[in-house]
Amino acid sequence: MNKDIQAFNEAQSEEDRAVCQMLMKEIDRSLPKAESKIWHAHPVWFLSGNPIVGYSKLKACIRLMFWSGQSFRQAGLSPEGKFKAAEKRYTDVEEINKDVLKKWLDESRNVQWDYKNIVKRKGELIRLV
Repeated sequence: MNKDIQAFNEAQSEEDRAVCQMLMKEIDRSLPKAESKIWHAHPVWFLSGNPIVGYSKLKACIRLMFWSGQSFRQAGLSPEGKFKAAEKRYTDVEEINKDVLKKWLDESRNVQWDYKNIVKRKGELIRLV
């Protein structure tokens, strides 16, 4: 368990804390080899230096974001931004479908776009194999 991520979770309201704790637990379970840290003020998990999944506090919810989520086969994520990211928003821990979340997390290991080198490539994303 990452102490900084735990501190982020503890700083949330009771409802949001429950969502954050559940997300952290499931992400850690599904991505045991991922590096986790606070990145741009939010919990994010990385594989080989590439951001994979994270969550953040928005005004009315907790947003779960997969950097390569638009390329996932499992439905349920909404496109986010101009690249390949996709999100799911939660206001209550009961909204989290663990089976679907696990499928997204499984896909996140295998379906990745190279965000790590996006600046070096001047905004061009390349799919990792």
